[in-house]
Amino acid sequence: MFLKIKKRIENELALYARGIDKTYPLKKLSPLLFKSIKEFILRDGKRIRPILFCIGYFGFSEKAPCGLYRSALSLELLHDFMLVHDDIIDKSDLRRGKPSMHALLNKYLKNEKNFKFSGEDLTIVVGDVIYALALDAFLAVKENPRRKERALRKLISAAVHTGSGEFIELLLGTKPIEKTTKNDIYKIYDHKTANYTFASPLAMGALLGGAKENQIKKLFDYGMHLGRAFQIKDDIIGTFSRSGQTGKSNLTDISEAKRTLLIWYAYNHSDKIRRLTIEKVFSGNSVGNKELLKIREIITDSGGLDYAKKEIKRLLDKAQGSIKSLKIRKESRGALMDFSQRILVT
Repeated sequence: MFLKIKKRIENELALYARGIDKTYPLKKLSPLLFKSIKEFILRDGKRIRPILFCIGYFGFSEKAPCGLYRSALSLELLHDFMLVHDDIIDKSDLRRGKPSMHALLNKYLKNEKNFKFSGEDLTIVVGDVIYALALDAFLAVKENPRRKERALRKLISAAVHTGSGEFIELLLGTKPIEKTTKNDIYKIYDHKTANYTFASPLAMGALLGGAKENQIKKLFDYGMHLGRAFQIKDDIIGTFSRSGQTGKSNLTDISEAKRTLLIWYAYNHSDKIRRLTIEKVFSGNSVGNKELLKIREIITDSGGLDYAKKEIKRLLDKAQGSIKSLKIRKESRGALMDFSQRILVT
């Protein structure tokens, strides 16, 4: 079921990209805007959010209504909107193994003269357009109007939570590392990742499919636990992977001084000398690759990596426990179990 839905999503995305300018004349208004959006949204991706949206729907309704897969794209487009803005904030020139949106637009501007703006400025506007396209795409599904409105509100709520998560993460970066708590980190994980990547897509699909409130809550709880686990795994990849695995440079999370569960554990389970090393790297001052590699060593020696992997297992068990009594169609239940294993194999 998982692969079948992903294939339908990919096909729908290709159709959507080809026809964007039929609904809104983006190509006529600005060929550069049209080309930039089309290229970016078609890049390879996991398509987690639209897949979970469809799994949630099929858990309570057997047949796909007209426009279901187009509506599912709203979550992928919302994700793209978040990504182009995130890359500006993180000052990242790579996304999904290719130049980030602002890097592409900065390259375009090199051939222009007498302008008072940057590729980053243009990208903010591109992101705004993609967000509007996401809302429009959702409206494509032909379903019960009341359920459709509730699902749309859930989509908007997910956007609010994600933006809030980004905001509090940036502010957390101004606090000394020694004052960062585990609750601070999980608060960011919940708002920035778990809600809009897992919990809300599942809840949106279930809402549209006619699920009862208690069933929607169980799916939402499943998504929140799974989202936390996924973010921890993502932190491990961002800290220990080779650059080709993430499409971004190696040691990205450490170089950006991100507060992660790995860092929190390492700091609170290390001696004074190693704590000072972590404080130096997370002070905001420029550090070299030698110091970044040292942080990775400290995380491993402190037991932080092992702790993070155990936490993933604990959260996965909680997620699966959340849906034990869920009254969902057998095929969708199997897809959820399969999905959780796919994304959390460490």
